Amino acid sequence: MGAPARIPLIPLYSGRQIREAEAPLLEAGHRETLMRRAAYGLAQVVLERLRSVRGSVYGAKVTGLIGSGNNGGDGLYALAMLRRRGVETHAVLMRDRAHEAGLATFLAAGGKLVDVVDTGTDALIDAIIGTGSRVGFEMPHIPGLGEVLADESTQVIACDIPSGVDVETGAVAGDVIDADMTVTFGGIKSGLALGEGSHAAGQIRAVDIGLGEHLPTPARWLVGDERLRATTPDAPDAPEPLSRPRVSPRDHKYSRGVLHVIAGSVQYPGAAQLTATAAVTSGVGMVTLQAPEEVRERLSIMMPEVVTTSGKSAAVLERASATAIGPGISRDVFQIAAMGRAVEWAGKEHPCVIDASALANLDEEYFADEDLGPNVLLTPHAGELRRVMVNTGHEELVEVLDRDPASAVEQLASRLNVTVLLKGPSTVIAAPGGPTVVHRVHAPGLATAGSGDVLTGIIGALAAVDPTAPMWRTAALGVRLHAEAAKRLDPYACGAFGAGELLSAVGPTR
Repeated sequence: MGAPARIPLIPLYSGRQIREAEAPLLEAGHRETLMRRAAYGLAQVVLERLRSVRGSVYGAKVTGLIGSGNNGGDGLYALAMLRRRGVETHAVLMRDRAHEAGLATFLAAGGKLVDVVDTGTDALIDAIIGTGSRVGFEMPHIPGLGEVLADESTQVIACDIPSGVDVETGAVAGDVIDADMTVTFGGIKSGLALGEGSHAAGQIRAVDIGLGEHLPTPARWLVGDERLRATTPDAPDAPEPLSRPRVSPRDHKYSRGVLHVIAGSVQYPGAAQLTATAAVTSGVGMVTLQAPEEVRERLSIMMPEVVTTSGKSAAVLERASATAIGPGISRDVFQIAAMGRAVEWAGKEHPCVIDASALANLDEEYFADEDLGPNVLLTPHAGELRRVMVNTGHEELVEVLDRDPASAVEQLASRLNVTVLLKGPSTVIAAPGGPTVVHRVHAPGLATAGSGDVLTGIIGALAAVDPTAPMWRTAALGVRLHAEAAKRLDPYACGAFGAGELLSAVGPTR
Protein backbone atom coordinates (compact mmCIF):
# COMPACT_ATOMS: atom_id res chain seq x y z
CA MET A 1 0.00 0.00 0.00
CA GLY A 2 3.00 2.29 0.26
CA ALA A 3 2.09 3.16 3.87
CA PRO A 4 4.69 3.03 6.64
CA ALA A 5 5.12 -0.39 8.19
CA ARG A 6 4.23 0.96 11.63
CA ILE A 7 2.02 4.02 11.95
CA PRO A 8 2.22 5.69 15.37
CA LEU A 9 -0.77 6.75 17.43
CA ILE A 10 -0.04 10.08 19.10
CA PRO A 11 -1.92 11.24 22.21
CA LEU A 12 -4.51 13.99 22.00
CA TYR A 13 -5.33 16.06 25.08
CA SER A 14 -8.03 18.48 26.03
CA GLY A 15 -7.05 21.98 27.05
CA ARG A 16 -8.22 21.15 30.57
CA GLN A 17 -5.90 18.13 30.76
CA ILE A 18 -2.89 20.22 29.75
CA ARG A 19 -3.76 22.93 32.27
CA GLU A 20 -4.14 20.33 35.02
CA ALA A 21 -0.75 18.86 34.09
CA GLU A 22 0.80 22.31 34.31
CA ALA A 23 -0.82 23.10 37.67
CA PRO A 24 1.66 21.36 40.01
CA LEU A 25 4.59 22.94 38.17
CA LEU A 26 2.99 26.36 38.36
CA GLU A 27 2.33 25.91 42.08
CA ALA A 28 6.00 25.03 42.50
CA GLY A 29 6.96 28.37 40.93
CA HIS A 30 8.01 27.17 37.48
CA ARG A 31 5.72 29.42 35.39
CA GLU A 32 8.54 31.36 33.74
CA THR A 33 10.47 28.14 33.06
CA LEU A 34 7.48 26.63 31.24
CA MET A 35 6.99 29.80 29.21
CA ARG A 36 10.63 30.01 28.19
CA ARG A 37 10.64 26.35 27.14
CA ALA A 38 7.55 26.97 25.04
CA ALA A 39 9.07 30.13 23.57
CA TYR A 40 12.32 28.33 22.74
CA GLY A 41 10.41 25.63 20.87
CA LEU A 42 8.41 28.26 18.99
CA ALA A 43 11.54 30.24 18.09
CA GLN A 44 13.32 27.14 16.80
CA VAL A 45 10.43 26.31 14.48
CA VAL A 46 10.35 29.89 13.15
CA LEU A 47 14.08 29.70 12.46
CA GLU A 48 13.60 26.42 10.58
CA ARG A 49 10.84 27.93 8.47
CA LEU A 50 12.92 31.01 7.68
CA ARG A 51 15.87 28.90 6.59
CA SER A 52 13.57 26.78 4.43
CA VAL A 53 11.93 29.76 2.72
CA ARG A 54 14.71 32.36 2.62
CA GLY A 55 17.82 30.22 2.85
CA SER A 56 19.08 32.34 5.76
CA VAL A 57 17.92 33.81 9.05
CA TYR A 58 19.89 37.04 9.37
CA GLY A 59 17.92 40.05 8.18
CA ALA A 60 14.58 38.27 8.09
CA LYS A 61 11.55 40.10 9.45
CA VAL A 62 9.13 38.48 11.90
CA THR A 63 6.01 40.14 13.31
CA GLY A 64 4.09 38.86 16.31
CA LEU A 65 0.41 39.50 17.02
CA ILE A 66 0.54 39.58 20.81
CA GLY A 67 -2.38 38.98 23.13
CA SER A 68 -2.54 40.07 26.75
CA GLY A 69 -2.20 36.64 28.37
CA ASN A 70 0.37 33.89 28.69
CA ASN A 71 0.04 33.04 25.00
CA GLY A 72 1.23 36.56 24.21
CA GLY A 73 4.05 36.12 26.70
CA ASP A 74 5.22 33.00 24.87
CA GLY A 75 5.22 35.01 21.65
CA LEU A 76 7.20 37.89 23.17
CA TYR A 77 9.87 35.59 24.60
CA ALA A 78 10.15 33.84 21.22
CA LEU A 79 10.52 37.17 19.42
CA ALA A 80 13.31 38.14 21.83
CA MET A 81 15.17 34.91 21.07
CA LEU A 82 14.75 35.51 17.34
CA ARG A 83 16.09 39.06 17.69
CA ARG A 84 19.26 37.70 19.28
CA ARG A 85 19.73 35.56 16.16
CA GLY A 86 19.75 38.60 13.89
CA VAL A 87 16.05 38.64 12.99
CA GLU A 88 14.22 41.98 12.81
CA THR A 89 11.30 41.52 15.21
CA HIS A 90 8.13 43.56 15.54
CA ALA A 91 5.25 43.13 17.98
CA VAL A 92 1.69 44.41 17.58
CA LEU A 93 -0.04 44.48 20.96
CA MET A 94 -3.73 43.56 20.76
CA ARG A 95 -4.49 45.42 23.99
CA ASP A 96 -2.92 48.19 26.05
CA ARG A 97 -1.32 45.59 28.29
CA ALA A 98 0.90 42.55 27.73
CA HIS A 99 2.81 39.94 29.70
CA GLU A 100 5.10 42.22 31.70
CA ALA A 101 8.27 40.12 31.88
CA GLY A 102 7.92 38.96 28.29
CA LEU A 103 7.50 42.52 27.02
CA ALA A 104 10.51 43.72 28.98
CA THR A 105 12.65 40.89 27.59
CA PHE A 106 11.47 41.63 24.04
CA LEU A 107 12.29 45.34 24.29
CA ALA A 108 15.65 44.67 25.95
CA ALA A 109 16.60 42.40 23.05
CA GLY A 110 15.95 45.23 20.58
CA GLY A 111 12.45 44.33 19.44
CA LYS A 112 10.12 47.09 18.24
CA LEU A 113 6.50 47.78 19.11
CA VAL A 114 4.49 48.71 16.01
CA ASP A 115 0.85 49.27 15.11
CA VAL A 116 1.02 48.01 11.51
CA VAL A 117 2.11 44.75 9.92
CA ASP A 118 4.87 45.42 7.39
CA THR A 119 4.12 43.84 4.03
CA GLY A 120 7.73 42.65 3.94
CA THR A 121 7.12 40.31 6.88
CA ASP A 122 8.65 36.87 6.30
CA ALA A 123 6.86 35.17 9.18
CA LEU A 124 3.83 36.12 11.24
CA ILE A 125 3.41 34.68 14.74
CA ASP A 126 -0.20 34.40 15.93
CA ALA A 127 0.00 34.67 19.73
CA ILE A 128 -3.32 36.39 20.32
CA ILE A 129 -5.48 33.79 22.05
CA GLY A 130 -4.40 30.68 23.92
CA THR A 131 -6.19 27.56 25.08
CA GLY A 132 -8.22 29.27 27.77
CA SER A 133 -10.61 31.06 25.40
CA ARG A 134 -13.61 29.36 23.76
CA VAL A 135 -15.54 32.40 22.52
CA GLY A 136 -15.86 33.63 18.97
CA PHE A 137 -12.82 35.47 17.62
CA GLU A 138 -12.96 38.64 15.53
CA MET A 139 -10.09 39.37 13.15
CA PRO A 140 -8.25 42.46 14.42
CA HIS A 141 -8.26 45.52 12.19
CA ILE A 142 -4.53 46.09 11.81
CA PRO A 143 -3.13 47.92 8.78
CA GLY A 144 -1.26 45.52 6.52
CA LEU A 145 -2.52 42.34 8.21
CA GLY A 146 -4.88 41.37 5.42
CA GLU A 147 -2.21 41.75 2.78
CA VAL A 148 0.32 39.69 4.74
CA LEU A 149 -2.18 36.89 5.42
CA ALA A 150 -3.02 36.80 1.71
CA ASP A 151 0.66 36.59 0.74
CA GLU A 152 1.52 32.91 0.28
CA SER A 153 5.21 33.62 0.81
CA THR A 154 4.58 34.71 4.41
CA GLN A 155 4.81 31.87 6.92
CA VAL A 156 1.96 32.05 9.44
CA ILE A 157 2.85 30.23 12.64
CA ALA A 158 0.33 29.78 15.46
CA CYS A 159 1.50 29.82 19.05
CA ASP A 160 -0.13 26.79 20.75
CA ILE A 161 -3.41 27.05 18.80
CA PRO A 162 -4.65 29.27 15.95
CA SER A 163 -6.71 32.19 17.17
CA GLY A 164 -10.40 31.41 16.65
CA VAL A 165 -10.16 27.62 17.09
CA ASP A 166 -11.96 25.96 20.01
CA VAL A 167 -9.23 24.00 21.77
CA GLU A 168 -11.58 21.14 22.69
CA THR A 169 -13.71 20.62 19.58
CA GLY A 170 -11.87 22.32 16.73
CA ALA A 171 -14.96 24.43 16.03
CA VAL A 172 -14.63 27.97 14.67
CA ALA A 173 -17.39 30.28 15.91
CA GLY A 174 -16.18 33.49 14.28
CA ASP A 175 -13.03 34.41 12.37
CA VAL A 176 -9.87 32.34 12.38
CA ILE A 177 -6.23 32.90 11.48
CA ASP A 178 -5.21 29.96 9.31
CA ALA A 179 -1.67 28.80 10.05
CA ASP A 180 0.93 27.12 7.90
CA MET A 181 2.19 25.52 11.10
CA THR A 182 1.02 25.35 14.70
CA VAL A 183 3.60 24.96 17.46
CA THR A 184 1.72 23.49 20.41
CA PHE A 185 3.11 22.97 23.91
CA GLY A 186 3.04 20.00 26.28
CA GLY A 187 0.80 17.86 24.10
CA ILE A 188 -1.38 18.05 20.99
CA LYS A 189 -4.78 19.51 21.75
CA SER A 190 -7.90 17.83 20.36
CA GLY A 191 -8.99 21.03 18.64
CA LEU A 192 -5.95 20.87 16.34
CA ALA A 193 -7.09 17.53 14.92
CA LEU A 194 -10.85 17.98 14.72
CA GLY A 195 -13.24 19.99 12.55
CA GLU A 196 -12.16 23.34 11.18
CA GLY A 197 -9.27 23.36 13.62
CA SER A 198 -7.62 20.58 11.67
CA HIS A 199 -7.49 22.80 8.58
CA ALA A 200 -6.55 25.99 10.43
CA ALA A 201 -3.63 24.30 12.22
CA GLY A 202 -1.70 23.34 9.09
CA GLN A 203 1.35 21.28 10.03
CA ILE A 204 1.63 20.53 13.74
CA ARG A 205 4.80 20.62 15.81
CA ALA A 206 4.40 19.46 19.42
CA VAL A 207 7.03 20.69 21.87
CA ASP A 208 7.96 19.03 25.17
CA ILE A 209 7.92 21.64 27.95
CA GLY A 210 8.49 19.20 30.81
CA LEU A 211 4.96 18.11 31.78
CA GLY A 212 6.11 14.50 31.67
CA GLU A 213 4.63 12.42 34.50
CA HIS A 214 1.86 14.94 35.07
CA LEU A 215 0.19 14.11 31.76
CA PRO A 216 -2.81 11.75 32.07
CA THR A 217 -3.54 8.70 29.93
CA PRO A 218 -5.48 10.20 27.01
CA ALA A 219 -8.75 8.82 25.71
CA ARG A 220 -8.12 10.09 22.18
CA TRP A 221 -5.29 9.35 19.77
CA LEU A 222 -4.19 10.89 16.49
CA VAL A 223 -2.91 8.79 13.61
CA GLY A 224 0.54 10.15 12.83
CA ASP A 225 1.19 11.66 9.41
CA GLU A 226 3.77 13.65 7.51
CA ARG A 227 2.21 16.94 8.64
CA LEU A 228 2.94 16.24 12.30
CA ARG A 229 6.07 16.05 14.39
CA ALA A 230 5.87 15.45 18.11
CA THR A 231 8.62 15.76 20.71
CA THR A 232 6.29 15.31 23.68
CA PRO A 233 6.86 12.50 26.19
CA ASP A 234 5.49 9.07 25.38
CA ALA A 235 2.02 8.68 26.82
CA PRO A 236 1.43 5.89 29.33
CA ASP A 237 -0.53 2.89 28.03
CA ALA A 238 -0.11 4.06 24.42
CA PRO A 239 -1.66 1.67 21.88
CA GLU A 240 0.66 -0.25 19.61
CA PRO A 241 1.32 1.47 16.27
CA LEU A 242 -0.96 0.51 13.40
CA SER A 243 0.43 -2.06 11.01
CA ARG A 244 -0.91 -4.20 8.19
CA PRO A 245 -1.77 -7.84 8.98
CA ARG A 246 1.06 -10.18 8.04
CA VAL A 247 0.45 -12.84 5.40
CA SER A 248 2.40 -16.06 5.74
CA PRO A 249 3.86 -17.95 2.75
CA ARG A 250 1.98 -20.96 4.14
CA ASP A 251 -1.39 -19.24 3.84
CA HIS A 252 -4.04 -20.27 1.33
CA LYS A 253 -7.04 -18.36 0.10
CA TYR A 254 -9.25 -19.36 3.03
CA SER A 255 -6.66 -18.79 5.76
CA ARG A 256 -5.96 -15.34 4.31
CA GLY A 257 -9.60 -14.47 4.98
CA VAL A 258 -12.88 -14.48 3.10
CA LEU A 259 -14.87 -11.26 2.86
CA HIS A 260 -18.56 -11.50 2.02
CA VAL A 261 -19.85 -8.31 0.40
CA ILE A 262 -23.53 -7.39 0.14
CA ALA A 263 -23.57 -4.44 -2.23
CA GLY A 264 -25.09 -3.09 -5.41
CA SER A 265 -28.54 -2.97 -6.93
CA VAL A 266 -30.01 -2.49 -10.38
CA GLN A 267 -30.00 1.24 -9.66
CA TYR A 268 -26.43 1.36 -8.33
CA PRO A 269 -24.37 -1.45 -9.88
CA GLY A 270 -21.10 0.48 -9.69
CA ALA A 271 -21.07 0.49 -5.88
CA ALA A 272 -20.63 -3.28 -5.83
CA GLN A 273 -17.73 -3.06 -8.26
CA LEU A 274 -15.95 -0.37 -6.23
CA THR A 275 -16.32 -2.22 -2.92
CA ALA A 276 -15.40 -5.65 -4.26
CA THR A 277 -12.44 -4.39 -6.29
CA ALA A 278 -11.05 -2.43 -3.34
CA ALA A 279 -11.32 -5.54 -1.19
CA VAL A 280 -9.53 -7.73 -3.75
CA THR A 281 -6.59 -5.33 -3.93
CA SER A 282 -6.34 -4.95 -0.13
CA GLY A 283 -4.89 -8.36 0.65
CA VAL A 284 -7.85 -10.63 1.42
CA GLY A 285 -7.79 -14.27 0.21
CA MET A 286 -11.26 -14.32 -1.34
CA VAL A 287 -14.15 -11.95 -1.97
CA THR A 288 -17.70 -13.17 -2.41
CA LEU A 289 -20.38 -10.78 -3.63
CA GLN A 290 -24.10 -11.03 -3.11
CA ALA A 291 -25.99 -8.83 -5.57
CA PRO A 292 -28.83 -8.88 -8.13
CA GLU A 293 -28.20 -10.98 -11.21
CA GLU A 294 -27.49 -8.00 -13.49
CA VAL A 295 -24.79 -6.78 -11.12
CA ARG A 296 -23.25 -10.24 -10.73
CA GLU A 297 -23.03 -10.75 -14.49
CA ARG A 298 -21.33 -7.40 -14.99
CA LEU A 299 -18.80 -7.98 -12.22
CA SER A 300 -18.00 -11.53 -13.31
CA ILE A 301 -16.70 -10.09 -16.57
CA MET A 302 -14.81 -7.16 -15.03
CA MET A 303 -13.50 -8.91 -11.90
CA PRO A 304 -13.53 -12.67 -12.55
CA GLU A 305 -11.72 -13.40 -9.26
CA VAL A 306 -14.78 -12.24 -7.28
CA VAL A 307 -17.11 -15.13 -6.46
CA THR A 308 -20.67 -13.96 -7.02
CA THR A 309 -23.74 -15.45 -5.39
CA SER A 310 -27.49 -14.93 -5.11
CA GLY A 311 -27.17 -15.52 -1.38
CA LYS A 312 -29.64 -18.38 -1.26
CA SER A 313 -27.09 -20.72 0.30
CA ALA A 314 -26.10 -20.29 3.97
CA ALA A 315 -22.68 -21.74 3.12
CA VAL A 316 -21.56 -18.33 1.81
CA LEU A 317 -21.71 -16.83 5.29
CA GLU A 318 -20.41 -19.95 6.99
CA ARG A 319 -17.03 -19.72 5.26
CA ALA A 320 -16.73 -15.93 5.57
CA SER A 321 -14.49 -14.33 8.16
CA ALA A 322 -16.00 -10.83 7.80
CA THR A 323 -18.81 -9.04 5.99
CA ALA A 324 -19.15 -5.62 4.34
CA ILE A 325 -22.71 -4.44 3.77
CA GLY A 326 -24.51 -1.54 2.21
CA PRO A 327 -22.89 0.29 -0.72
CA GLY A 328 -25.53 0.77 -3.42
CA ILE A 329 -28.15 -1.67 -2.05
CA SER A 330 -30.70 1.16 -2.15
CA ARG A 331 -34.22 -0.18 -1.38
CA ASP A 332 -33.65 -3.65 -2.83
CA VAL A 333 -35.75 -5.82 -0.49
CA PHE A 334 -33.63 -8.92 -1.10
CA GLN A 335 -30.42 -7.06 -0.27
CA ILE A 336 -31.99 -5.56 2.86
CA ALA A 337 -33.11 -9.01 3.97
CA ALA A 338 -29.58 -10.31 3.32
CA MET A 339 -28.24 -7.50 5.47
CA GLY A 340 -30.32 -8.69 8.39
CA ARG A 341 -29.02 -12.25 8.07
CA ALA A 342 -25.42 -11.09 7.77
CA VAL A 343 -25.55 -8.82 10.83
CA GLU A 344 -27.22 -11.57 12.84
CA TRP A 345 -24.42 -13.92 11.73
CA ALA A 346 -21.80 -11.39 12.79
CA GLY A 347 -23.27 -10.66 16.23
CA LYS A 348 -20.43 -10.42 18.72
CA GLU A 349 -18.21 -12.94 16.96
CA HIS A 350 -17.39 -11.73 13.44
CA PRO A 351 -16.35 -8.35 11.98
CA CYS A 352 -19.08 -6.56 10.07
CA VAL A 353 -18.85 -3.22 8.23
CA ILE A 354 -22.17 -1.40 7.67
CA ASP A 355 -22.10 1.52 5.24
CA ALA A 356 -24.16 3.66 2.86
CA SER A 357 -27.69 2.45 2.10
CA ALA A 358 -27.56 -0.12 4.90
CA LEU A 359 -27.24 2.66 7.47
CA ALA A 360 -30.67 3.99 6.51
CA ASN A 361 -32.20 0.66 7.50
CA LEU A 362 -30.91 0.76 11.07
CA ASP A 363 -33.54 1.63 13.65
CA GLU A 364 -34.12 1.33 17.38
CA GLU A 365 -35.69 -2.13 17.12
CA TYR A 366 -32.79 -3.38 15.05
CA PHE A 367 -30.34 -2.77 17.90
CA ALA A 368 -32.77 -4.09 20.49
CA ASP A 369 -33.20 -7.34 18.56
CA GLU A 370 -29.58 -7.95 17.58
CA ASP A 371 -26.86 -8.84 20.08
CA LEU A 372 -24.12 -6.70 18.58
CA GLY A 373 -20.71 -5.66 19.80
CA PRO A 374 -17.66 -3.49 18.96
CA ASN A 375 -16.81 -5.83 16.05
CA VAL A 376 -19.71 -4.21 14.15
CA LEU A 377 -18.61 -0.98 12.47
CA LEU A 378 -20.88 1.81 11.21
CA THR A 379 -19.20 4.12 8.67
CA PRO A 380 -21.48 7.14 8.11
CA HIS A 381 -20.73 10.63 6.90
CA ALA A 382 -22.28 13.45 8.94
CA GLY A 383 -25.68 13.37 7.18
CA GLU A 384 -25.97 9.60 7.53
CA LEU A 385 -24.95 9.80 11.17
CA ARG A 386 -27.76 12.25 11.89
CA ARG A 387 -30.22 9.78 10.38
CA VAL A 388 -28.83 6.91 12.43
CA MET A 389 -29.14 8.99 15.59
CA VAL A 390 -32.77 9.82 14.88
CA ASN A 391 -33.74 6.32 13.70
CA THR A 392 -32.19 4.65 16.75
CA GLY A 393 -33.89 6.95 19.26
CA HIS A 394 -30.90 9.14 20.07
CA GLU A 395 -31.99 12.32 18.30
CA GLU A 396 -30.70 14.48 21.18
CA LEU A 397 -27.19 13.63 19.97
CA VAL A 398 -27.79 15.54 16.72
CA GLU A 399 -27.30 18.81 18.59
CA VAL A 400 -24.09 17.43 20.14
CA LEU A 401 -22.90 16.40 16.67
CA ASP A 402 -23.26 19.95 15.40
CA ARG A 403 -21.06 21.45 18.13
CA ASP A 404 -18.77 18.57 19.14
CA PRO A 405 -18.66 15.73 16.58
CA ALA A 406 -16.08 13.61 18.42
CA SER A 407 -18.12 13.59 21.62
CA ALA A 408 -21.28 12.71 19.68
CA VAL A 409 -19.55 9.75 17.98
CA GLU A 410 -18.23 8.53 21.34
CA GLN A 411 -21.65 8.72 22.95
CA LEU A 412 -23.42 6.92 20.11
CA ALA A 413 -20.83 4.15 20.04
CA SER A 414 -21.33 3.60 23.77
CA ARG A 415 -25.12 3.61 23.56
CA LEU A 416 -25.38 1.27 20.56
CA ASN A 417 -22.44 -0.91 21.68
CA VAL A 418 -20.86 -0.79 18.22
CA THR A 419 -17.83 0.95 16.73
CA VAL A 420 -18.66 4.15 14.84
CA LEU A 421 -16.52 5.81 12.14
CA LEU A 422 -17.53 9.34 11.16
CA LYS A 423 -16.09 10.08 7.72
CA GLY A 424 -14.78 13.52 6.86
CA PRO A 425 -11.61 15.61 6.56
CA SER A 426 -11.03 14.64 10.19
CA THR A 427 -12.25 11.07 10.52
CA VAL A 428 -13.31 10.07 14.04
CA ILE A 429 -13.46 6.42 15.15
CA ALA A 430 -14.91 5.53 18.56
CA ALA A 431 -15.40 2.12 20.14
CA PRO A 432 -17.39 1.29 23.28
CA GLY A 433 -14.93 0.86 26.11
CA GLY A 434 -12.05 1.61 23.76
CA PRO A 435 -10.07 4.62 22.59
CA THR A 436 -11.14 7.28 20.14
CA VAL A 437 -8.89 7.60 17.09
CA VAL A 438 -8.71 10.69 14.87
CA HIS A 439 -7.21 10.81 11.39
CA ARG A 440 -6.55 14.15 9.67
CA VAL A 441 -6.90 13.71 5.92
CA HIS A 442 -5.45 16.31 3.54
CA ALA A 443 -6.95 14.69 0.46
CA PRO A 444 -9.86 16.71 -0.98
CA GLY A 445 -10.19 14.23 -3.86
CA LEU A 446 -11.74 11.73 -1.43
CA ALA A 447 -14.84 13.93 -1.31
CA THR A 448 -16.23 12.25 -4.39
CA ALA A 449 -19.00 9.76 -5.16
CA GLY A 450 -17.93 6.18 -4.55
CA SER A 451 -14.95 6.99 -2.34
CA GLY A 452 -16.79 5.63 0.70
CA ASP A 453 -17.52 2.38 -1.17
CA VAL A 454 -13.79 1.94 -1.71
CA LEU A 455 -13.15 2.54 2.00
CA THR A 456 -15.73 -0.10 2.90
CA GLY A 457 -13.92 -2.62 0.72
CA ILE A 458 -10.54 -1.79 2.26
CA ILE A 459 -11.74 -2.04 5.87
CA GLY A 460 -13.75 -5.18 5.14
CA ALA A 461 -10.71 -6.86 3.60
CA LEU A 462 -8.46 -5.95 6.51
CA ALA A 463 -11.07 -7.26 8.95
CA ALA A 464 -11.33 -10.54 7.04
CA VAL A 465 -7.55 -11.03 7.03
CA ASP A 466 -7.30 -10.41 10.80
CA PRO A 467 -10.78 -10.92 12.30
CA THR A 468 -9.44 -10.95 15.88
CA ALA A 469 -8.05 -7.41 15.71
CA PRO A 470 -10.11 -4.74 17.52
CA MET A 471 -12.36 -3.11 14.96
CA TRP A 472 -11.20 0.39 15.88
CA ARG A 473 -7.64 -0.57 14.89
CA THR A 474 -8.77 -2.15 11.64
CA ALA A 475 -10.89 0.89 10.80
CA ALA A 476 -8.07 3.32 11.61
CA LEU A 477 -5.65 1.41 9.41
CA GLY A 478 -8.20 1.28 6.59
CA VAL A 479 -8.73 5.03 6.73
CA ARG A 480 -4.99 5.60 6.60
CA LEU A 481 -4.50 3.30 3.60
CA HIS A 482 -7.47 4.95 1.87
CA ALA A 483 -5.85 8.37 2.36
CA GLU A 484 -2.45 7.09 1.23
CA ALA A 485 -4.01 5.83 -1.99
CA ALA A 486 -5.46 9.29 -2.64
CA LYS A 487 -2.12 10.99 -1.95
CA ARG A 488 -0.32 8.60 -4.27
CA LEU A 489 -2.80 9.40 -7.02
CA ASP A 490 -3.03 13.12 -6.27
CA PRO A 491 0.17 14.27 -4.49
CA TYR A 492 -0.64 17.96 -4.81
CA ALA A 493 -4.18 17.60 -3.42
CA CYS A 494 -5.86 19.03 -6.52
CA GLY A 495 -8.80 16.65 -6.08
CA ALA A 496 -9.10 15.84 -9.78
CA PHE A 497 -9.88 12.12 -9.73
CA GLY A 498 -12.83 9.80 -9.25
CA ALA A 499 -13.34 6.73 -7.11
CA GLY A 500 -12.70 4.45 -10.09
CA GLU A 501 -9.20 5.93 -10.44
CA LEU A 502 -8.70 5.58 -6.71
CA LEU A 503 -8.88 1.81 -7.12
CA SER A 504 -5.70 1.88 -9.19
CA ALA A 505 -3.81 3.34 -6.22
CA VAL A 506 -5.18 0.87 -3.67
CA GLY A 507 -2.74 -1.97 -3.15
CA PRO A 508 1.05 -2.23 -3.09
CA THR A 509 3.05 0.51 -4.74
CA ARG A 510 3.83 -0.55 -8.28
